[in-house]
Amino acid sequence: MRSKLHDEAMADLYRDDPALALDVINRIFEDGNQAELLTVLRQLTQAFGGLQAVAEQAHLNPTQIYRTLSPQGNPALSSLMSILKAMGLRLAVQPLHADASAHTA
Repeated sequence: MRSKLHDEAMADLYRDDPALALDVINRIFEDGNQAELLTVLRQLTQAFGGLQAVAEQAHLNPTQIYRTLSPQGNPALSSLMSILKAMGLRLAVQPLHADASAHTA
């Protein structure tokens, strides 16, 4: 029996446990590691039906998504938001510290 590639296995895991995917993405946002974020988004793209399906939902060119999520990708905010929306996700802003909201008033 052939073993699955890591990305395929992670896509299956995220498909079966969407809460895990959210937790992983939120931890990546805390750390600020763009390369890790792009890796997880590629895996989520597989979990959500593949590049073509996500491209259709995001109203983006599949080649654009492929390049955007490549290890060298540098996604524009609009592309990132479209890709996340296609997966039923969105970006959110949260204070770094519990008392940070008091400084924004």
